[in-house]
Amino acid sequence: MKRDMKRWLEELRGAPVKKAMPVLSFPAIQLMGISVRELISSSDAQARGMHLVAQRTDAAASVSLMDLSVEAECFGSAIRVSDEEVPTVVGSIVSTEEEARALAVPPVGAGRTGLYIEAIEKAVGLITDRPVFAGVIGPFSLAARLLDVTEIMIYCYEEPDMVHVLLEKATQFITEYCKAYKEAGANGVVIAEPVAGLLSPALSAEFSGPYVKQIVDAVQDDSFLVIYHNCGNSTIQMIDSILETGSAAYHFGNAIDMAEMMTHIPAGTVAMGNVDPAGEFRNGTPESIRAATLGVMDACCKYPNFVISSGCDIPPLSRWENIDAFFAAVNEFYAGTAAGRG
Repeated sequence: MKRDMKRWLEELRGAPVKKAMPVLSFPAIQLMGISVRELISSSDAQARGMHLVAQRTDAAASVSLMDLSVEAECFGSAIRVSDEEVPTVVGSIVSTEEEARALAVPPVGAGRTGLYIEAIEKAVGLITDRPVFAGVIGPFSLAARLLDVTEIMIYCYEEPDMVHVLLEKATQFITEYCKAYKEAGANGVVIAEPVAGLLSPALSAEFSGPYVKQIVDAVQDDSFLVIYHNCGNSTIQMIDSILETGSAAYHFGNAIDMAEMMTHIPAGTVAMGNVDPAGEFRNGTPESIRAATLGVMDACCKYPNFVISSGCDIPPLSRWENIDAFFAAVNEFYAGTAAGRG
Protein backbone atom coordinates (compact mmCIF):
# COMPACT_ATOMS: atom_id res chain seq x y z
CA MET A 1 0.00 0.00 0.00
CA LYS A 2 1.59 3.22 -1.18
CA ARG A 3 1.87 5.96 1.43
CA ASP A 4 3.33 9.41 1.79
CA MET A 5 6.13 8.15 3.99
CA LYS A 6 7.81 11.52 4.35
CA ARG A 7 4.58 12.81 5.88
CA TRP A 8 4.24 9.66 8.04
CA LEU A 9 7.72 10.18 9.48
CA GLU A 10 7.10 13.87 10.11
CA GLU A 11 3.82 13.06 11.89
CA LEU A 12 5.62 10.46 14.01
CA ARG A 13 8.29 13.01 14.94
CA GLY A 14 5.72 15.67 15.75
CA ALA A 15 3.33 13.50 17.77
CA PRO A 16 3.41 14.21 21.52
CA VAL A 17 2.55 10.54 22.12
CA LYS A 18 4.62 8.31 19.87
CA LYS A 19 4.01 4.67 19.08
CA ALA A 20 6.96 2.38 19.70
CA MET A 21 8.75 0.86 16.72
CA PRO A 22 10.69 -2.23 17.80
CA VAL A 23 12.39 -4.57 15.33
CA LEU A 24 9.90 -7.34 16.04
CA SER A 25 9.20 -10.26 13.73
CA PHE A 26 11.02 -13.49 14.70
CA PRO A 27 9.00 -14.01 17.94
CA ALA A 28 5.99 -14.61 15.67
CA ILE A 29 7.13 -18.24 15.59
CA GLN A 30 5.67 -18.64 19.07
CA LEU A 31 2.31 -17.28 17.96
CA MET A 32 2.24 -19.73 15.06
CA GLY A 33 3.80 -22.76 16.77
CA ILE A 34 6.55 -23.11 14.16
CA SER A 35 10.36 -23.02 14.13
CA VAL A 36 12.77 -20.40 12.80
CA ARG A 37 13.69 -22.92 10.11
CA GLU A 38 10.08 -23.04 8.97
CA LEU A 39 9.66 -19.26 9.15
CA ILE A 40 12.63 -18.46 6.91
CA SER A 41 11.52 -21.10 4.39
CA SER A 42 7.99 -19.84 3.74
CA SER A 43 6.75 -16.51 2.43
CA ASP A 44 3.27 -17.34 3.69
CA ALA A 45 4.59 -17.94 7.21
CA GLN A 46 6.55 -14.69 7.21
CA ALA A 47 3.59 -12.64 6.00
CA ARG A 48 1.24 -14.32 8.47
CA GLY A 49 3.74 -13.81 11.27
CA MET A 50 4.08 -10.11 10.52
CA HIS A 51 0.29 -9.84 10.43
CA LEU A 52 -0.10 -11.57 13.80
CA VAL A 53 2.49 -9.26 15.35
CA ALA A 54 0.68 -6.24 13.90
CA GLN A 55 -2.63 -7.47 15.33
CA ARG A 56 -1.13 -8.00 18.77
CA THR A 57 0.91 -4.79 19.07
CA ASP A 58 0.25 -1.12 18.46
CA ALA A 59 3.63 -0.53 16.83
CA ALA A 60 4.21 2.45 14.55
CA ALA A 61 5.18 0.15 11.68
CA SER A 62 5.60 -3.51 10.80
CA VAL A 63 9.26 -4.48 10.43
CA SER A 64 10.25 -7.68 8.65
CA LEU A 65 12.94 -10.20 9.57
CA MET A 66 16.43 -8.89 10.30
CA ASP A 67 18.03 -11.98 8.77
CA LEU A 68 21.58 -10.98 7.88
CA SER A 69 22.39 -14.30 6.23
CA VAL A 70 20.12 -13.95 3.20
CA GLU A 71 22.29 -11.77 0.99
CA ALA A 72 25.56 -13.57 1.78
CA GLU A 73 23.90 -16.89 0.98
CA CYS A 74 23.00 -15.51 -2.45
CA PHE A 75 26.70 -14.80 -3.09
CA GLY A 76 27.57 -18.38 -2.14
CA SER A 77 28.19 -18.28 1.62
CA ALA A 78 27.27 -21.28 3.74
CA ILE A 79 24.76 -20.61 6.49
CA ARG A 80 23.85 -22.36 9.71
CA VAL A 81 20.12 -22.74 10.30
CA SER A 82 18.46 -23.90 13.50
CA ASP A 83 14.95 -24.16 14.89
CA GLU A 84 15.40 -21.53 17.60
CA GLU A 85 18.04 -19.00 16.49
CA VAL A 86 18.43 -16.49 13.66
CA PRO A 87 20.50 -17.98 10.77
CA THR A 88 24.22 -17.18 10.71
CA VAL A 89 26.93 -17.21 8.04
CA VAL A 90 29.67 -19.83 8.38
CA GLY A 91 33.20 -19.27 7.06
CA SER A 92 34.25 -17.01 4.18
CA ILE A 93 34.22 -17.28 0.39
CA VAL A 94 36.76 -14.56 -0.51
CA SER A 95 40.36 -14.17 0.64
CA THR A 96 42.17 -12.46 -2.27
CA GLU A 97 41.58 -9.48 -4.53
CA GLU A 98 41.44 -11.87 -7.52
CA GLU A 99 38.64 -13.81 -5.85
CA ALA A 100 36.85 -10.57 -5.04
CA ARG A 101 37.02 -9.42 -8.65
CA ALA A 102 35.86 -12.83 -9.91
CA LEU A 103 32.89 -12.97 -7.54
CA ALA A 104 29.65 -12.75 -9.49
CA VAL A 105 26.87 -10.45 -8.32
CA PRO A 106 23.80 -12.69 -8.05
CA PRO A 107 20.45 -11.67 -9.50
CA VAL A 108 17.82 -10.50 -7.05
CA GLY A 109 15.53 -13.45 -6.49
CA ALA A 110 18.41 -15.88 -6.06
CA GLY A 111 18.51 -18.00 -2.91
CA ARG A 112 15.88 -16.91 -0.42
CA THR A 113 15.65 -13.31 -1.63
CA GLY A 114 12.76 -14.16 -3.95
CA LEU A 115 10.91 -15.76 -1.06
CA TYR A 116 11.53 -12.75 1.19
CA ILE A 117 10.27 -10.37 -1.50
CA GLU A 118 7.13 -12.50 -1.88
CA ALA A 119 6.65 -12.35 1.89
CA ILE A 120 6.63 -8.55 1.87
CA GLU A 121 4.22 -8.45 -1.05
CA LYS A 122 1.85 -10.72 0.89
CA ALA A 123 2.36 -8.80 4.15
CA VAL A 124 1.48 -5.50 2.51
CA GLY A 125 -1.83 -7.04 1.49
CA LEU A 126 -2.55 -8.12 5.05
CA ILE A 127 -1.26 -5.11 7.02
CA THR A 128 -3.03 -1.94 5.95
CA ASP A 129 -3.12 0.15 9.14
CA ARG A 130 0.61 0.96 9.30
CA PRO A 131 3.69 1.05 7.05
CA VAL A 132 5.54 -2.17 6.25
CA PHE A 133 9.35 -2.14 6.26
CA ALA A 134 11.50 -4.86 4.70
CA GLY A 135 14.95 -5.71 6.04
CA VAL A 136 18.28 -5.74 4.22
CA ILE A 137 21.91 -5.97 5.26
CA GLY A 138 24.30 -3.02 4.89
CA PRO A 139 27.18 -3.12 2.40
CA PHE A 140 30.08 -3.35 4.87
CA SER A 141 28.26 -5.95 6.94
CA LEU A 142 27.67 -8.02 3.78
CA ALA A 143 31.30 -7.70 2.69
CA ALA A 144 32.35 -8.78 6.19
CA ARG A 145 30.33 -11.95 5.89
CA LEU A 146 31.91 -12.75 2.54
CA LEU A 147 35.44 -12.11 3.86
CA ASP A 148 35.00 -13.05 7.53
CA VAL A 149 34.09 -10.48 10.15
CA THR A 150 37.47 -10.59 11.88
CA GLU A 151 39.56 -10.67 8.70
CA ILE A 152 37.86 -7.66 7.10
CA MET A 153 39.17 -5.43 9.90
CA ILE A 154 42.71 -6.39 8.89
CA TYR A 155 41.95 -6.14 5.18
CA CYS A 156 40.74 -2.55 5.58
CA TYR A 157 44.37 -1.68 6.40
CA GLU A 158 46.29 -4.26 4.38
CA GLU A 159 44.06 -4.90 1.33
CA PRO A 160 41.76 -1.88 1.03
CA ASP A 161 41.33 -2.30 -2.74
CA MET A 162 39.95 -5.80 -2.23
CA VAL A 163 37.48 -4.51 0.34
CA HIS A 164 36.32 -1.75 -2.00
CA VAL A 165 35.80 -4.25 -4.83
CA LEU A 166 33.52 -6.29 -2.59
CA LEU A 167 31.75 -3.20 -1.32
CA GLU A 168 30.94 -2.11 -4.87
CA LYS A 169 29.41 -5.52 -5.60
CA ALA A 170 27.56 -5.63 -2.31
CA THR A 171 26.16 -2.15 -2.90
CA GLN A 172 25.02 -3.06 -6.41
CA PHE A 173 23.17 -6.11 -5.13
CA ILE A 174 21.58 -4.41 -2.10
CA THR A 175 20.39 -1.51 -4.26
CA GLU A 176 18.59 -3.87 -6.63
CA TYR A 177 17.20 -5.84 -3.68
CA CYS A 178 15.75 -2.64 -2.18
CA LYS A 179 14.22 -1.73 -5.54
CA ALA A 180 12.55 -5.15 -5.67
CA TYR A 181 11.08 -4.59 -2.21
CA LYS A 182 9.87 -1.19 -3.33
CA GLU A 183 8.20 -2.77 -6.37
CA ALA A 184 6.60 -5.36 -4.08
CA GLY A 185 4.90 -2.59 -2.10
CA ALA A 186 7.19 -2.08 0.88
CA ASN A 187 7.08 1.39 2.37
CA GLY A 188 10.80 1.31 3.15
CA VAL A 189 13.70 -0.79 4.37
CA VAL A 190 15.67 -1.09 7.57
CA ILE A 191 19.28 -1.40 6.43
CA ALA A 192 21.37 -3.15 9.08
CA GLU A 193 25.04 -2.17 9.14
CA PRO A 194 26.20 -3.51 12.53
CA VAL A 195 29.72 -4.60 11.56
CA ALA A 196 30.52 -1.00 10.64
CA GLY A 197 30.06 -0.27 14.34
CA LEU A 198 33.40 -2.00 14.93
CA LEU A 199 35.27 0.45 12.71
CA SER A 200 37.04 3.65 13.67
CA PRO A 201 35.29 6.84 12.56
CA ALA A 202 37.83 7.28 9.74
CA LEU A 203 37.39 3.73 8.47
CA SER A 204 33.61 3.99 8.73
CA ALA A 205 33.72 7.15 6.64
CA GLU A 206 35.69 5.29 3.98
CA PHE A 207 34.27 1.77 3.96
CA SER A 208 30.64 2.12 5.06
CA GLY A 209 29.02 5.55 4.90
CA PRO A 210 29.56 6.35 1.19
CA TYR A 211 28.25 2.95 0.10
CA VAL A 212 25.14 3.23 2.27
CA LYS A 213 24.60 6.69 0.78
CA GLN A 214 24.69 5.23 -2.73
CA ILE A 215 21.86 2.89 -1.78
CA VAL A 216 19.86 5.65 -0.08
CA ASP A 217 20.27 7.98 -3.05
CA ALA A 218 19.11 5.25 -5.43
CA VAL A 219 15.96 4.13 -3.62
CA GLN A 220 14.71 6.68 -1.07
CA ASP A 221 11.89 9.02 -2.02
CA ASP A 222 8.68 10.37 -0.49
CA SER A 223 7.01 6.94 -0.63
CA PHE A 224 9.98 4.77 0.37
CA LEU A 225 12.21 5.45 3.37
CA VAL A 226 15.54 4.01 4.50
CA ILE A 227 16.04 3.53 8.24
CA TYR A 228 19.72 3.01 9.09
CA HIS A 229 20.45 0.53 11.88
CA ASN A 230 23.80 0.11 13.64
CA CYS A 231 24.10 -1.62 17.02
CA GLY A 232 27.87 -1.18 17.34
CA ASN A 233 29.47 0.50 20.34
CA SER A 234 31.27 3.21 18.33
CA THR A 235 28.26 4.81 16.66
CA ILE A 236 28.45 8.01 18.68
CA GLN A 237 32.06 8.57 17.56
CA MET A 238 31.15 7.93 13.90
CA ILE A 239 27.80 9.72 13.89
CA ASP A 240 28.92 12.35 11.36
CA SER A 241 29.52 9.77 8.63
CA ILE A 242 26.34 7.92 9.62
CA LEU A 243 24.24 11.07 9.22
CA GLU A 244 25.92 11.77 5.88
CA THR A 245 24.22 8.66 4.47
CA GLY A 246 21.07 10.76 4.17
CA SER A 247 18.84 8.04 5.63
CA ALA A 248 15.36 9.13 6.67
CA ALA A 249 15.78 7.87 10.25
CA TYR A 250 18.37 6.13 12.43
CA HIS A 251 18.18 3.16 14.79
CA PHE A 252 20.81 2.39 17.43
CA GLY A 253 21.63 -0.53 19.72
CA ASN A 254 21.95 -0.78 23.46
CA ALA A 255 25.77 -0.75 23.36
CA ILE A 256 25.57 3.04 23.55
CA ASP A 257 23.98 5.63 25.81
CA MET A 258 20.92 6.65 23.79
CA ALA A 259 20.53 9.91 25.65
CA GLU A 260 24.07 10.89 24.70
CA MET A 261 23.41 9.89 21.10
CA MET A 262 20.35 12.15 20.96
CA THR A 263 22.55 15.19 21.58
CA HIS A 264 24.21 14.48 18.21
CA ILE A 265 21.01 13.98 16.19
CA PRO A 266 19.56 17.02 14.34
CA ALA A 267 16.21 18.08 15.76
CA GLY A 268 14.41 17.34 12.51
CA THR A 269 15.76 13.78 12.26
CA VAL A 270 14.13 10.78 13.95
CA ALA A 271 16.34 8.43 15.98
CA MET A 272 15.21 5.18 17.58
CA GLY A 273 16.47 2.82 20.28
CA ASN A 274 17.49 1.06 22.45
CA VAL A 275 16.07 -1.41 25.00
CA ASP A 276 18.37 -4.44 25.26
CA PRO A 277 16.97 -7.23 23.03
CA ALA A 278 18.93 -10.08 24.61
CA GLY A 279 19.19 -8.88 28.20
CA GLU A 280 15.60 -7.67 28.49
CA PHE A 281 13.31 -8.99 25.74
CA ARG A 282 14.89 -12.45 25.69
CA ASN A 283 16.20 -12.93 29.24
CA GLY A 284 14.46 -10.28 31.31
CA THR A 285 11.17 -10.26 33.16
CA PRO A 286 8.07 -8.10 32.70
CA GLU A 287 9.25 -6.08 35.69
CA SER A 288 12.79 -5.60 34.42
CA ILE A 289 11.76 -4.67 30.89
CA ARG A 290 9.25 -2.17 32.28
CA ALA A 291 12.05 -0.53 34.28
CA ALA A 292 14.45 -0.58 31.32
CA THR A 293 11.89 0.89 28.92
CA LEU A 294 10.85 3.64 31.30
CA GLY A 295 14.52 4.38 31.97
CA VAL A 296 15.31 4.92 28.28
CA MET A 297 12.17 7.00 27.79
CA ASP A 298 12.84 9.13 30.88
CA ALA A 299 16.28 9.92 29.50
CA CYS A 300 15.37 10.41 25.85
CA CYS A 301 11.76 11.48 25.37
CA LYS A 302 12.69 15.08 26.20
CA TYR A 303 13.95 15.04 22.61
CA PRO A 304 10.87 15.31 20.37
CA ASN A 305 12.62 13.37 17.60
CA PHE A 306 13.15 10.25 19.73
CA VAL A 307 11.12 7.05 19.20
CA ILE A 308 11.37 4.18 21.67
CA SER A 309 12.43 0.84 20.19
CA SER A 310 14.37 -2.32 20.84
CA GLY A 311 18.13 -1.97 20.52
CA CYS A 312 18.21 -4.55 17.73
CA ASP A 313 16.18 -7.44 16.34
CA ILE A 314 14.18 -9.09 19.15
CA PRO A 315 15.31 -12.75 19.44
CA PRO A 316 12.90 -15.49 18.32
CA LEU A 317 12.33 -17.04 21.76
CA SER A 318 11.78 -13.77 23.60
CA ARG A 319 8.75 -14.29 25.80
CA TRP A 320 5.62 -12.50 24.71
CA GLU A 321 4.92 -11.46 28.29
CA ASN A 322 8.13 -9.40 28.06
CA ILE A 323 7.18 -7.95 24.67
CA ASP A 324 3.71 -7.07 25.96
CA ALA A 325 5.33 -5.48 29.03
CA PHE A 326 7.45 -3.28 26.76
CA PHE A 327 4.37 -1.89 24.99
CA ALA A 328 2.57 -1.49 28.32
CA ALA A 329 5.51 0.51 29.67
CA VAL A 330 5.39 2.81 26.64
CA ASN A 331 1.70 3.44 27.29
CA GLU A 332 2.41 3.95 30.99
CA PHE A 333 5.09 6.53 30.26
CA TYR A 334 2.88 8.63 27.99
CA ALA A 335 -0.11 8.32 30.34
CA GLY A 336 2.08 9.57 33.17
CA THR A 337 3.41 12.40 31.02
CA ALA A 338 -0.13 13.45 30.14
CA ALA A 339 -1.13 13.32 33.79
CA GLY A 340 1.85 15.47 34.65
CA ARG A 341 0.85 18.02 32.03
CA GLY A 342 -2.69 17.96 33.40
